[in-house]
Amino acid sequence: MRVLVIGSGAREHALCVALTSDPAVTALACAPGNAGTRTVAETGVGGESLVVADPVAVAALATGWGADLVVIGPEVPLVAGAADAVRDAGIACFGPSEQAAQIEGSKSFAKHVMAAAGVPTARSWPVGGPAELETALDEAGAPYVVKDDGLAAGKGVVVTTDRDAAVAHGHRVLDAGGAVLVEEFLDGPEVSLFAVTDGTTVLPLLPAQDAKRRDDGDAGPNTGGMGAYAPLPWAPPGLVDEVLATVLQPTVDEMRRRGEPFSGLLYAGLALTSRGVRVVEFNARFGDPETQVVLPLLETPLAGLLHAAATGTLADHPPLTWRDGAAVTVVVAAPGYPEAPRTGDPVTGADGPGVLHAGTAVGADGTVRSAGGRVLAVTATGADLAAARRAAYERVAAVRLAGAHWRSDIALAAVEGRITP
Repeated sequence: MRVLVIGSGAREHALCVALTSDPAVTALACAPGNAGTRTVAETGVGGESLVVADPVAVAALATGWGADLVVIGPEVPLVAGAADAVRDAGIACFGPSEQAAQIEGSKSFAKHVMAAAGVPTARSWPVGGPAELETALDEAGAPYVVKDDGLAAGKGVVVTTDRDAAVAHGHRVLDAGGAVLVEEFLDGPEVSLFAVTDGTTVLPLLPAQDAKRRDDGDAGPNTGGMGAYAPLPWAPPGLVDEVLATVLQPTVDEMRRRGEPFSGLLYAGLALTSRGVRVVEFNARFGDPETQVVLPLLETPLAGLLHAAATGTLADHPPLTWRDGAAVTVVVAAPGYPEAPRTGDPVTGADGPGVLHAGTAVGADGTVRSAGGRVLAVTATGADLAAARRAAYERVAAVRLAGAHWRSDIALAAVEGRITP
């Protein structure tokens, strides 16, 4: 089949790498793509300047290129309705409809779905104005969890014991015309669990954990993710089965009951609290950077799996198979990330093994240059988590970007046995 991937980050680079190993894929393109995807997917297909938030443009590109399957990576085109436009053009699409993507586009909507489905999650208080914000913070208590109700590229959440910081974040969102959700704080380690679904059948993937804070020791501002690892040696036995039964399947069933079936990738962000599993958030697409560690461990051909979900035939798909070992990815970020990342700097070593491009572009002189806050996701596998971690940092050492920042402790707590659910 001819597969078109929409997006330009490391998630899309990872998807392209996995798709190239599927013998069913006869042609692969990525739009708009980046300096890394051009090495594994077609360029010059007319999508280099694609506005991914324009559903008509996405569908036109898929039609013009002759795609058999479109895989939409980022959340913005999904919430805008790109998957609907592609399907309306008669092309199979992996990604939820505009209505179903509201499970990520609106945290309040997701809370309503979870309440109807009986899915365990944090208590929450929707906030529409400054007075409501103060009241909600009083009821929730510290530590304070204040979220932008809409899309925020993984950076719309503040978790703090500082009341003033919580109020300030809430006011920033409200002043920008957004809505705010205050939640109770959930203790315990967090887990990211992806599930492929066609709206009825649900196939969970391997659980992973990402690191949201910019600096070592989970310090510094929240980011889109500074690294990840899989699998989780500390995860309780039966965790995936439990989440499938109590979170994923009930949510998919409830979406179908509402007449808004969810087909694509349902991402459950979970907290393993002292009171049991709780949902922190849902996303409507592959997570970044967790995709970069889950896909290298998946032995099942990816294109066939995604096509089965896109065409409603997932119940007939064989069980998923996984490679032994572990994977670790370390994000190399531009100086100033996340507040004001510097771009345009040359990047060397970006063509090394396991180096996935997140925010890169080819300069006028043909060199690879930084083009975003998260520039690279350097990934390695190994026989176990410790080996994968060593290999990943060896690869990071071969990369050069002036002023680059990365965390030195990705997966370290897990390797040292310091995480207890």
